[in-house]
Amino acid sequence: MSYCVYIMTNYQNTVLYTGVTNNLIRRALEHKNKKNEGFTSKYNCNKLVYFECGESILGAIAMEKQIKAGSRAKKIKLIEEHNPKWKDLFDELIG
Repeated sequence: MSYCVYIMTNYQNTVLYTGVTNNLIRRALEHKNKKNEGFTSKYNCNKLVYFECGESILGAIAMEKQIKAGSRAKKIKLIEEHNPKWKDLFDELIG
C-alpha cells in the first residue's frame, strides 16, 4: 500500500491545504467534488499541485507535519521545485 502527502490549492493559487491519504485518487476526487465539508470545500481547494508517495504511513504523516509546520514560502518553494507552472497534477495521476 502507498501513502501520500499532498497539497491542494484553488485555481487562483491563494490557499494551500496539506493532507495525507492512502488513496490519492479517491481523496483528490473528494476535494474536487466537495464531498466533505471543511477547509477545502469552503476555499475551493480542488487543484492538486504536489504529492509524494511512499510505503510508510509514519513517513507520510511526518512529511505532512513538516510541510504544515513550514511557512507559506517553504510550501511554495516545495511546489515550484516539482511543479513550477502550478498545473493540476490530477490528470497525470490518473494517467
